[in-house]
This record gives sequence, structure tokens and C-alpha cells, in this order.
Amino acid sequence: MARPLTLQAEFPTTEGLTPDAYSLAVISPAYASPTGELNAILQYFYHYFNFDKCGYKEVAQTIKSIAIAEMIHLELLGKTITALGAQPVYCQNPPTAFNFYSAKYVTYSRNLIHMIEDDILAEKKAIALYSRMLTRLKCDQLKDIISRILQDEKLHLEKFEEILQGLKR
Repeated sequence: MARPLTLQAEFPTTEGLTPDAYSLAVISPAYASPTGELNAILQYFYHYFNFDKCGYKEVAQTIKSIAIAEMIHLELLGKTITALGAQPVYCQNPPTAFNFYSAKYVTYSRNLIHMIEDDILAEKKAIALYSRMLTRLKCDQLKDIISRILQDEKLHLEKFEEILQGLKR
């Protein structure tokens, strides 16, 4: 089984968080929106399957490791959403049960270079999203959670950029 591609730093706990509608609204888009963790997981697994099929086993394993890291982020965000007082519904703004996530947001490129370019764009959007969240959040514990995820996203961007360079050689 592939190991998650994350920094070795511990993930902050959600223990002690209490319901907070403002913070919930700030962090929810990172969960299950077109630029959220759920979308990244599905997109990266789609790309993993394609790279694996084309014989790029090492690249495929790296992409799978990134997808598994995104699963950890999804879990942490789900626990955070729950702690902040909402059900972790797969929609853009829990607790509202509308604007549900759709797999139509996954980029279904068929060209391997385009797949990695799509993944680089996804990571850049995630980095921008998490960076904006940090400017809006008031709770230090939530800032720690978002900062930790942001560090992994920067690592993922570096790996995807390395993969792209290798494919273009």
C-alpha cells in the first residue's frame, strides 16, 4: 500500500473546538467543493490509474501517495466541520444540504502531460484557498490545522512540478 505523501510533522487535533458558524463557513470550501480535498482525491486517483496503465509505475505511485495524503486532509476537515457544529455533508457549505459535490469537477484529461498540468493547477488553487483562509480565521487552533494542510499542498505542488519536468524531457 502506498504511503501518504505528507510532511513528517504531526497533524493538529480538533479536540476542544466548539461550534462556530463563522469558522465553519471559512473552511467548508476546502472539504467538498470543486477545489476541495474530495475533488483532489478523485482526480488524483483517476490520473493514478491512467499513469499506471501507461507503464509510468513510479509516477503513478507518487500520484497515489498524494491522493492518500488528501484523504488525511479530508478526514481532518470532516472532523473539524463536525467539531464546528455541522454534519460533514459532501457539499460546498455544510450544514446546508444543497450544492452537493459532483464528480463533474474532476478533470478527465486523457493526455498524461495535461493530467499533471491539471494537478498543478489544482494544487495552486488549493494553496490559494488555504492561504486566504488563514487571513480570515480568528481561532489559532483552526489556523494550525489549515497551516498544516497548506504545508502538504506545497509539497504536492513541488512533486507535480517535478513529474511534469520529467515528462517533458
